[in-house]
Amino acid sequence: MAHVVTPLDVPSNYKDSQSRHNRDTAELLAKSTTLYIGNLSFYTTEEQIYETFVKCTNPEEGGGVKRIIMGLDRNTRTPCGFCFVEFYTHAEALAALRYVSGTKLDERIVRCDLDLGYTDGRQFGRGKSGGQVRDEHRQDYDAGRGGWGAQAQKEEKLRKELYADAVDAPGAVAGGGGNWQDRNRGESHRNMAAYNS
Repeated sequence: MAHVVTPLDVPSNYKDSQSRHNRDTAELLAKSTTLYIGNLSFYTTEEQIYETFVKCTNPEEGGGVKRIIMGLDRNTRTPCGFCFVEFYTHAEALAALRYVSGTKLDERIVRCDLDLGYTDGRQFGRGKSGGQVRDEHRQDYDAGRGGWGAQAQKEEKLRKELYADAVDAPGAVAGGGGNWQDRNRGESHRNMAAYNS
């Protein structure tokens, strides 16, 4: 029956396409002390993350949270919904993966995964807009992750520009009616005059 239940302390099958590690990934993950934490609110603080993950450690035995690296938007340098948490031991990283992944933090269900290890520069989002790629494809409104997704914002901006161009066009009437309203209004007055006489 144990083979039916998926173990919670194993890494996902995600592969970092920009990883520069040449050795076997499985070997590195078997020793990893770093977790990638995703689906965070843009407003989640380092203190909240620390308080959540320190519960999975044993400071009396020399363990604990070593450091937290917040994920930042490449352009604005503001949080963009992910972070890396480094522990002192691999066992603590596995415990945190087992107990925290899938739980709520700041009213959001967070995703945890073992990471090959933090290297400088990975704290920045990889999306074209500077944030995370997944937020660029999001079509819904998510207040915890900055509102509308980048794609939806782009479409709304284009829609507004097209509307502004249509309203500013020569002969256009507000509401997009054009000159046909004036022509029909005059024609209906003539028809009413002919009907009344």
